[in-house]
Amino acid sequence: QVQLVESGGGLVQAGGSLRLSCADSTGIFRYSAIDWYRQAPGERRELLASITGDGGTYYASSVKGRFTISRDNAKNTVFLQMNSLKPEDTAVYYCHAYHRYDYWGQGTQVNVSS
Repeated sequence: QVQLVESGGGLVQAGGSLRLSCADSTGIFRYSAIDWYRQAPGERRELLASITGDGGTYYASSVKGRFTISRDNAKNTVFLQMNSLKPEDTAVYYCHAYHRYDYWGQGTQVNVSS
């Protein structure tokens, strides 16, 4: 069964770091772009970063310079390294990929305290 599974969320103080992981259960997205989104309560889901199959990256202005997306194709995993976290980064973080259909993970909660 094709699944994206996020992990690595938690509670961190402002200025701290977290690394999120998105595991592709079957490897079907190994050559596909994978994205990280987040959604805060009452807000729209926001695209944060994308990485193509060959490692090209895109970052939203809100996270550029603080977040880094990377992938390990041997482990079918995409990472989001988040540094200098701010309280406004508090949200549920999702990974997404497309292969004939849209696939979303279940989300991982990130809470940044001030």
